[in-house]
Amino acid sequence: MGEYTTVAVKVPKKMKKMMEELGIKPGPIVRRALEEEIRRKLLERLEGRVKELAKTLQGIPDEEIARLIREDRGR
Repeated sequence: MGEYTTVAVKVPKKMKKMMEELGIKPGPIVRRALEEEIRRKLLERLEGRVKELAKTLQGIPDEEIARLIREDRGR
């Protein structure tokens, strides 16, 4: 197992009581929500980088890109 740390969250008392009554364990739910949010944020960041690269590549002629690809294949 890897290293772990604790993350605390405050919820209203009523919600905590209902969780206990329903037998809901918050750990797996919070962990999944955090994983999804991290994945979403990483995708957002990646999309931003792709847009920046697309702008840069627009200024390079197609012939130059094809030449660079051919050169790289030759390596």
